[in-house]
Amino acid sequence: MLNGFAILRVLGILQLLLTLFFLVSLPVAMLYGNSLQPLAFSGLITLGSGALCFWLGGAIKPGSIQKREGYLVVFLCWLIMPLTGMLPFLFSGDIPHVADAFFESVSGYTTTGASILTDIESVRKDILFWRSFIQWIGGMGIIVLTVAILPFLGIGGNDLFMAEAPGPTSEKIHPRIQETARRLWLLYLGLTLLLIGLLKVGGMSLFDAINHAFTTMATGGFSTRNNSIAAFTSPYIQYILALFMFIAGTNYMVLYLAFKRKWASVWRMDEFKAYLLLVLLAAFPLTLQVHLVSGVDLERSFRDSLFQVISLITTTGFITADYLQWGTFAVLLLFLLLFVGGCAGSTSGGVKVIRSVVFFRNTYLEFKRILHPNAILALKINRETVRGRVTTHVMIFLLLYIATFCVGSLWLTFLGYDLETSIGAVATCLGNVGPGIGKVGPVYNFSWMSDSAKYILSFLMLLGRLELFTMFILFTPHFWRLN
Repeated sequence: MLNGFAILRVLGILQLLLTLFFLVSLPVAMLYGNSLQPLAFSGLITLGSGALCFWLGGAIKPGSIQKREGYLVVFLCWLIMPLTGMLPFLFSGDIPHVADAFFESVSGYTTTGASILTDIESVRKDILFWRSFIQWIGGMGIIVLTVAILPFLGIGGNDLFMAEAPGPTSEKIHPRIQETARRLWLLYLGLTLLLIGLLKVGGMSLFDAINHAFTTMATGGFSTRNNSIAAFTSPYIQYILALFMFIAGTNYMVLYLAFKRKWASVWRMDEFKAYLLLVLLAAFPLTLQVHLVSGVDLERSFRDSLFQVISLITTTGFITADYLQWGTFAVLLLFLLLFVGGCAGSTSGGVKVIRSVVFFRNTYLEFKRILHPNAILALKINRETVRGRVTTHVMIFLLLYIATFCVGSLWLTFLGYDLETSIGAVATCLGNVGPGIGKVGPVYNFSWMSDSAKYILSFLMLLGRLELFTMFILFTPHFWRLN
C-alpha cells in the first residue's frame, strides 16, 4: 500500500524549499520600495504548512518512495506549487480574484505563459519578478531541483525524477540520478546567467534582462511588458532570444554533449536533426507569406517568422507581431506548431519532437510491413532499435493527447465559447505554449474568460506539464490497489 507518512514528509520538504524561493524574491521588493508583506506572509504560510507536513510525516527509509509514491508526490507537488505561488498575487492586490491568481500561478509554474493580466507594466516589480521566477523554477521542475540538492531524497529519488522529468527519453548524462539532476541544473543556471549578460549588452535594463532570461530558459514566455518582445525593437535582442529559445527547447542531453564538444554524438541525435529541420521548414515559407501579406522587408519578415516559429514550437510563447494578421496559411501553420513541442528532456511542453519522429518512422515502416509481411523491420532511433513497448507508449500518448484536446475543446464550446477560441485555448494550455488563436491570440489574454473556463484550462496546463500519464494514472483503479 501507499506509504502516506513518507509522502507527507516529502511534501513537507518541498514546501520548506518553496519558502526559500519567497526569500529570494524579498530583496527585489526592498530594492523597488514595495511592501514586504505579500511575499513575507506567503512565505510564512508555506513555511508553516511545510513544517506541519514534515512533523506529521514519517522517516524516509530505503524503499519508502517507490514508483506509485513518486507519481503521487509529483501530482500533489504540482497542486501545492500553484496554491502557494498564487498567494503573493492575492496579498499584493495585483490579482485579487482567486480564480485569476490560481490561473496565473499554474501558468507560471507549468511554464505556459498564458496570462490574465491586462496591464502588466502597472504590476509591482516584486510581483513581476515572482511571476518570472516561478516560471524559471518550474522550467526544470521542482522535483529535479529537490533531488539535485537534497541527497537524502536519493532514496526513491529515481522514481521522483522519472515522474517529473519531461519526455520519453531514456538517455542519462550520468548514471547517478542525483548527479544527473545537479548537472542539469548547473547547465540551466549557466545558460540563464549567460543570457542575462547578453540581453544587458543589447540594451535591456537589468530587471528586464533577468526576467526575460528566466522565462526564456524556462520556455515560459512571461514578459514584463504589455507587448511582450515586440516592446524591444532591437533585432539583436530578438535574434538572441530566438537563439536561446531554440537552445532551451533542445534536449539537455544534447546540450551537455555540445558543452563537452562531442559534436559527432550531437549530430547522431535524430530528434535534434528533426527539430532543427522542422524550424527551418516552417520559417522559410512563413517568411514569404509574411513578406507578401504585410509588405515589410525580407529581413524583418524572416526575423518575425523565425522568432514566432521558434517561440511556438518550443512552447515559449513570446511574440514580436500579431501573427493572426499574417493570413490563413500562417495562422494554420502556427496553430499546428502548438502541438509539436520541443525536444524530450527540455523545458518545453507539447507532444515533443521525438514522439513525432517515432510516429512517422513507424508509420513508414508499417507501409513496408504491409508490402513485405515476412520481413523483419525494426524501428531505429539514434541508430538503436526501439523496443515495441516504447512505440506502443508513444502511440497511446498521441491518441490520449488528441482525445484530451477534443474533450477540452468540447468542454469550452459547451460553456459558450466560439470554436476558434475554444480549440486555440485548449491547444495552447495543453501544450504549455501561451498565446493561441481566436480571442486568446497574441494580442489578447485570458482575463475575459469565466472562472469555470480558467479552472478547466488550469487543469489542462497541469496535464500538459506532467505529460498526461503522471496525472491520468492516478484515476485508474490499479493505482489504488493495495498490492
